[in-house]
Amino acid sequence: MIQVVREVLELWEGECVVRAIRSDGASITPVARRIEARAGADIRRRVEAMGELPVGSAVLTPGGELPVRFLLHVVLQSAQSAVTPAVVHRATSNALARAVDFAMDELALPPLGTHAGNLEAEESAHAMAAALAEHRGRHAEPASLVVVVETEYELDVFDRALRGVEV
Repeated sequence: MIQVVREVLELWEGECVVRAIRSDGASITPVARRIEARAGADIRRRVEAMGELPVGSAVLTPGGELPVRFLLHVVLQSAQSAVTPAVVHRATSNALARAVDFAMDELALPPLGTHAGNLEAEESAHAMAAALAEHRGRHAEPASLVVVVETEYELDVFDRALRGVEV
């Protein structure tokens, strides 16, 4: 099942949450910063120890102090690369692939690439919806995919973009 809910992602209780980062491991959105702060310093150190990560990649760590088992960190930008719909698509696809690799049953994702001069919600929603549809065409797992938004506007935009994308 794919659904869109209006919740607070860093309080999400489940198997895995996705966090948006730069290639150096730094959080790039307010949601990602709140996730990082709540997960704890050990998680920040683990990501930093990985060194420079490729844009579009997804790396897994434990959930730290969050009420989830895992965190998937997706790289959306670097000093040389800005956030684009293609990067959001690739990062979403890679997050889903990691979820399959680790036999996850549930994955919660924020709108990727939005905030502070990056993509509009519609651009993010369409890029993520395309990646989710492609993934569902090949895999039934994770069984539960949840896009966790913070505003009614995002809820409407992602609901419309994901309409018709299903198991």
